[in-house]
Formats: sequence, structure tokens, C-alpha cells
Amino acid sequence: MNVRWLGAALTILVLATVCVQLGRWQLHRLHDREVRNGVTTSNLAAPPAPIDEIVGQQGIVGDQHAWRTAVVTGRFDASKQIVLRYRNVNDRPGFEIITPLVLPNGKAILIDRGFLARQGAELAPGKVPAVPGGEVTITGRLQRSERGGKTSGGTPDNGTARLINGPEYAKALGLDLYDGYLTVDSQNPANDPAFGKFPGPEIDNGPHFFYALQWFLFAILAVGGLIYFTRRPATDAAGKVVAERNEVPEPAGKPD
Repeated sequence: MNVRWLGAALTILVLATVCVQLGRWQLHRLHDREVRNGVTTSNLAAPPAPIDEIVGQQGIVGDQHAWRTAVVTGRFDASKQIVLRYRNVNDRPGFEIITPLVLPNGKAILIDRGFLARQGAELAPGKVPAVPGGEVTITGRLQRSERGGKTSGGTPDNGTARLINGPEYAKALGLDLYDGYLTVDSQNPANDPAFGKFPGPEIDNGPHFFYALQWFLFAILAVGGLIYFTRRPATDAAGKVVAERNEVPEPAGKPD
């Protein structure tokens, strides 16, 4: 074997190893999704409870609280309302309206009041339904703060933002906010009917298992191809030897 052949063989082995690792990564993602689905299913079935009974005094909505039904009572602060841009619900572009609800203890929770579909090419909703005055009781689903990596989409700017992030909103709005938010299921007084509802969670295992199978198959094909092409020269050489042995030379003719 020459150096070129050894280099090619090493490259194939490295690629096969990478494929195996990618397959294992997909299986880890499958496991994480199964765990998350279990938490979501349990939270959907749990009875409504006051928010502090669910998240505790720290006021942090974590992954373990996603889709849990919480009940809050307070007063909307419409002066600190935020319009979320570039949102999509059921493949429809539009806006979501986030309004802080100030609770009797002075803390506030961000309420996602609902979705307003975009009309034409508008960059802001033409009309935002007013919040009800006085005390409001909301039953809704808890969600953790949205994070966009290094982007600043969670920081309100001139009354708009792209993400819902409790700590970033707290600094910008000057409120003692829970780290997370609540989507409205029911409200008393009732929520404005102009707001569209949000779909529920997707509870499935996704494509991770089949992706893992594909990566493992690629690894098997790579190693199988290497074995085949490694054995081929030896097989060809052996066949050539056998062919040469089977050749019977013609007898030399007798001189006249």
C-alpha cells in the first residue's frame, strides 16, 4: 500500500467516526425530546395554581414549568405595553401584544395577550385592542423567557421587540418582573376577541431517530466501501495468478 492509499483509508475512517458521533448526537436529542414531552404532558394535565406555587419565590419560569397553567390577578400597565414584531402563528405573519400585569405584591408578569395577523405590508398593527380597566384575573400557560443568543431582540426599543425576555424587559421598563411570561387561556373581564389564540405544543419525537439511522448507515457504507476496496487488489492479484496457472502453453512443434 502506498502513502496515498493509506491517506484515503484514514480519511474514510475519520468520516465514519464522525457519522457515528452525529448518529449518537441525534439519539441524545431524541432522549431530550422524550423527556421534554413527558414534562409537557404532565404540565398540561396539572390543575391551575397560583403562579408563586408553581415557580417559587425566585420567580423564574424554567423548562420544567413550560405549559403549566397558572392563575394571576392584577392590573394591566398599558403604558409599558410592547409590540412583538416578526411573529408567525400557523404560518401567518403578524404581531403579539405583551402587556405587564402588576400583581398586588408589586411584582409584575408579562402577559402575551394574543396574536394580531398582519394586514398587507404593515410594519405595526393598525389598532391594538385596549386593556380592560381595573382588576383582571388571567388563567394561562407559563413559558420561559425567549433567548436569541447574542442578539438584542429581547430588549424593548421604542415600544417594540422581537423576543419576550423577562430580565431584559425588567431593565427597560423599570418593573420587578417574573423571568418568563404567560399566554392567555381565559380572562375575566374577557380578552378582546380580535386576538387570535396560540396553538398548543407539539408532542412528538420528531425526526431524530431516522436521522440517527441515516448517520449510522453512512458510517457502515463508508467502512464497507473501505473493506471492499482494500480486499480488491488482493483478490485481483489472486485471480491473476490463478489465470496464469491455468494457461497451458502450446507444445512446441517438431522440426521438419
